[in-house]
Amino acid sequence: MTMRNLRTGPDWIVWVVFFILVLISAILLSGHGANLIAGYNTAPREVKEKYDEKKLGRVIGSGLLAIAFLLPFAVLLQNLLPAWVAYAFLGFIIADCILMIILANTTCKK
Repeated sequence: MTMRNLRTGPDWIVWVVFFILVLISAILLSGHGANLIAGYNTAPREVKEKYDEKKLGRVIGSGLLAIAFLLPFAVLLQNLLPAWVAYAFLGFIIADCILMIILANTTCKK
């Protein structure tokens, strides 16, 4: 069984998500768009002052970029990769999100 057998939707959706993630990553990595980060944009001013906004954007942007470049890899090689790789991709995405949360709450504080 390959990853193609696990597919439930059209491939173009993955490409749209890829381009959206790359666009958001580029905005965050450039030091702008910290208000795109959930939780940060709704935090009171006192809490926002505790964080380095540019560093927070770089951490979240790089994490999103890692996920973004994993998506085309999965689509382009779906006929070759075994089905268990889909679960490995899911594990990588979960680990990446956990790492982003840890780094955002440790290294991004002033």
